[in-house]
Amino acid sequence: MSSENHNTDKQTPPPDWKMEFEKQWKAISDKTVDFYHEHEKLFSLSKIAGVLGGSLVLGWLISGIYIIDQGNRGVVTRFGAYTETTLPGPHWHIPLPIESVGVVNVEQQRFIEVGYSDATRVSKSSVIPQESLMLTSDENIIAVRLAVQYQINSARDYLFNVKSNEHTLKQLTESVLRGVIGRNNMDFVLTEGRSQIVAEIKEEIQEAMDEYKAGIIVASVNLQDAQPPEEVQGAFEDAIRAREDKQRLINEAEAYSNEIIPKARGAASRILQEAEAYAAGKVAKAKGETERFDQLLVEYEKSPAITRKRLYLEAKEKLYSSTNKIVVDTDQPPALYMPLQQTSAPQTAPSAAVSEPESHIEQHSADKNHVRSSSSSELRPSRSR
Repeated sequence: MSSENHNTDKQTPPPDWKMEFEKQWKAISDKTVDFYHEHEKLFSLSKIAGVLGGSLVLGWLISGIYIIDQGNRGVVTRFGAYTETTLPGPHWHIPLPIESVGVVNVEQQRFIEVGYSDATRVSKSSVIPQESLMLTSDENIIAVRLAVQYQINSARDYLFNVKSNEHTLKQLTESVLRGVIGRNNMDFVLTEGRSQIVAEIKEEIQEAMDEYKAGIIVASVNLQDAQPPEEVQGAFEDAIRAREDKQRLINEAEAYSNEIIPKARGAASRILQEAEAYAAGKVAKAKGETERFDQLLVEYEKSPAITRKRLYLEAKEKLYSSTNKIVVDTDQPPALYMPLQQTSAPQTAPSAAVSEPESHIEQHSADKNHVRSSSSSELRPSRSR
């Protein structure tokens, strides 16, 4: 019983890892030595050098493989001189230091700004006075902010013909902008001349870039802002409001003129036409009277007495046709009669024509003898006719 307890209390010692490692290493070393002795010819220095050299050459040649992404162009140079431009896809060039490849993105839209910084483009603090303040032809100062959008159309020209392309383009843009603004007055720049100024700036920048062979094409020019300096902004806004009021009044006056003038012309034309019609009527009536008189003269020459009598009767008929009283010449006192058309009309008030005053009747009786005595003379037509 005591012996069993003694065996259970005895602990197993931990393995010796160092001795185990040395044992395994010795076995591997022995196998390696045996392999070397069996294949001693394969491990000569010349063969090792050849294998290493071939591996290095192969790695060097593999390093010449490159891939151009879509939208990029590869510019291959040999000892710094241009060799070719490669399109998107896999390519190979003689590795460094003989040839190298520069990748240029020809589809990227690039920007430069004049008069403000790109980091704080929206805020007022983005304005750069040294770039934005410019002098116009009428000796006024305005603040101009401009943005130019461009692309690279020739990777070779972009890399080799101009040093620091972006800086050169910005200086050129500022120079062209100042020249164009200096050729125009302030009102033209701030109002209707913006589109024309933008077109001139774009054209001049592109001509200069083509002359430099910079490989840059200007896509667009945006005149972000053009206004007087902040110190005179209030006065300038008052002037703008006054100009707008002036234009508004001019437009109202033109609208009123366009409304009145056609009416006046129409009225004048109507009056002229009425006058022409009146003149034509008078002339026609005069011609008719003349023709009638000529015809009457012919009849008068044929029978003067009858013609005079007829003319006399026609004259009396015309004279008495407009009166509303009828005097009957008899031996009795004169009697007054009302025409038939007046008796048939409704009477709304007592008519004075029904009964004349006695003084009027007496006047008729007093003139009776005078009428009789003159009747014979009235029957004779006047020779002056």
